[in-house]
Amino acid sequence: MIKTADHLYLQVADRIEQMIEKDVMKMGEKLPSVRMLSKQQGISLTTAFQAYYHLEGKGLIESRPKSGYYICRNARRMAPMPGTCAPVRKPVSDVTVSDMVMEVFSHISNDNILKFSVATLPVSVLPSAKMAKAVVHALREQEAGGMGYEPLQGNELLRNQIARLSLGWGEVFTADDVVTTHGCMDALTLCLTATTQPGDTIALESPSYYGALQLAEGLGLKVLEIPTNPITGVDLDYLDKAIPRHKIKACLFVTNFNNPLGCCMPDQHKQELVKIVEKYDIALIEDDIYGDLYFGKQRPLTCKTFDKQGNVLLCNSLSKSVAPGYRVGWTMPGKYKDKVLRMKHHHAISCTSLTHAAAGHFLEIGRYDFHLRNLRKMLHTQSLRYAQAICEYFPESARVTRPQGGCVLWVELDDHINTFELFQQTLKHKISFCPGRLFSLQNRYNNCMRISYGNPWSKQVEEGLKTIGKLIHKLQ
Repeated sequence: MIKTADHLYLQVADRIEQMIEKDVMKMGEKLPSVRMLSKQQGISLTTAFQAYYHLEGKGLIESRPKSGYYICRNARRMAPMPGTCAPVRKPVSDVTVSDMVMEVFSHISNDNILKFSVATLPVSVLPSAKMAKAVVHALREQEAGGMGYEPLQGNELLRNQIARLSLGWGEVFTADDVVTTHGCMDALTLCLTATTQPGDTIALESPSYYGALQLAEGLGLKVLEIPTNPITGVDLDYLDKAIPRHKIKACLFVTNFNNPLGCCMPDQHKQELVKIVEKYDIALIEDDIYGDLYFGKQRPLTCKTFDKQGNVLLCNSLSKSVAPGYRVGWTMPGKYKDKVLRMKHHHAISCTSLTHAAAGHFLEIGRYDFHLRNLRKMLHTQSLRYAQAICEYFPESARVTRPQGGCVLWVELDDHINTFELFQQTLKHKISFCPGRLFSLQNRYNNCMRISYGNPWSKQVEEGLKTIGKLIHKLQ
């Protein structure tokens, strides 16, 4: 394999990062000059600059004028991780979080507020120009400029390109396995409607995405919250015993970079989870909306990869990575495909022809992979910088997750701090975040908060986190 300059600077940066993490190089220590690093490693000055720039972007080193580069952070000084939540005392619950969600997000369209509350990316980092070209192409190529209905199952080009994406999951799917939807939430709605009836019980992670709780409320479902580890995901032993005890009809899990914990279920656990739902012959609705936003060397697999009986209904969209307003989503519903199509026909008949054709073209010409490579680097850097700022400005007792993908951090504060009251205070400073209470049906996570690192790092972002930290210290 040819070692390009791109590979070389990453290799050099990785070696320095490992030495920092192992305390061979200590915080505050000066690094070799760019010229010295170039001679030591046998690389060009440009490659040496790139290596340091990469480490600086991660917040590991800093440049001091007329002095050089210094180590400013060690992973060992990061805040400790939150633990796995305890099982709830009242297992099955009705849903009652909508009022609080509406209050928190009533300011979502206010551009004067610094929003750590929204788990989406700003338009400035999305490929708006390339998507505009894709729309123009779709206008020319689509019959009647996309004015007519598309097939019930969805745009054929888009479905074929989605099937091609499955190459990264370690499994082979075809366009016939895919049903397009109006975004991921629409896919989740169709799949839950196809696999449950009002009054049924479903299993969700705990803490769980508030949108899933609201969806369950709208469909008249009851929810069992499953204890979830911030690194490995749901407690499978607990789930295995709970399914027959509570007559669970479906599970809805975000297996890759869960919102809000950011946990990624190991592939072995995913395989075991598929075996559990096969044993009880129930549906597993897998929300993989963050799967492409990984920070590691390769994309994590999905539960759908291990699905041989058709029990897994994979749901995804381009809303988090490309174009939230285009409403391009899909599901691979397995053996529930006919039911999902019937639900789609009842609810919408078809999806938006023009934007779905444009998305298909965008994927076809290879723009998606190129965009994702840059986006993943940016998000990884931002996750480290946000976590470092939280460690610096929040109380020492704060616990912070260390996600390996996605765009959110989960912060656990001292028990006596109520983050909904804190939210009301930060709003006076034109700063918003998500209080932890939104992510459960029980009276729990009142001392927790979700912070999105989707906004690029800036002085405003740093000052915003610093302000939250000051307000927390006043509540100590």
